[in-house]
Amino acid sequence: MTTIDSTATIVMRPGRIVAAYIEEARAECLRYLRNPGFLLPTLLFPSVFYLMFGVFLGRANGPDAPLYLLASYGTFGVMAPGLFGFGVSLALERDTGLLTLKRALPMPPGAYLLGKMCMALLVVAMVSVIMLCLAVFLGGVHLTPSRIATFFVLEVLGVLPFAALGLFIATLVKGQGAPGVVNLVYLPMAFLSGLWFPLSIMPSFLQAIAPLWPAYHLNRLALDAVGLGDGVVWPHAGVLAGFTVALVLLAARRLRRYG
Repeated sequence: MTTIDSTATIVMRPGRIVAAYIEEARAECLRYLRNPGFLLPTLLFPSVFYLMFGVFLGRANGPDAPLYLLASYGTFGVMAPGLFGFGVSLALERDTGLLTLKRALPMPPGAYLLGKMCMALLVVAMVSVIMLCLAVFLGGVHLTPSRIATFFVLEVLGVLPFAALGLFIATLVKGQGAPGVVNLVYLPMAFLSGLWFPLSIMPSFLQAIAPLWPAYHLNRLALDAVGLGDGVVWPHAGVLAGFTVALVLLAARRLRRYG
């Protein structure tokens, strides 16, 4: 008679662990790319805004307006994949039990979140390419290859703090309430960070609280990437890194405690 040790642990080979991460990331990316309700607004919302105000009306506001608005609306386009891709979807999947099912599957514990992160990075890369094409081919923006590459990399990596914020929001609210809560964060943050209107024309108290938002710091870095910044980079990068790490730790703690 054979006895089975219930405490035995199955150890996956490194190759299978890597394959599990890759497969989960591939499945998550395909799932969202096949979801027009998520993909189309995420791609079109910042692009249409930039086309209207940065291309068609940009020159009327000065020769640097298309370049300035490329940074602002580029930052705006980065926010949605992180906030909605994590904040709404994770909250819904917690409610429906999908997250519990994922935990029960024989897969690495971090593969689920890594898959969502790859999805957000991919969507932001698509948004950035569209914005750069509109700016260069329609907006008359002249950028050196190094500045184009810097802007693209910055935008792609810039999704991380918003993904962390979305992850934290998803641990606080139920699935049905998540879209409303995320929108209450998403749109006011864009306005208060100076993405739609320059901070210089806003009341002084709004200018004073702008540095509280991650979008403000990413926008300052984006302006520097396109050549309109003040050269101050590392303080903004440090704030974004600290914001990301802090919210990921808080979200992980809540997920361990409440699931």
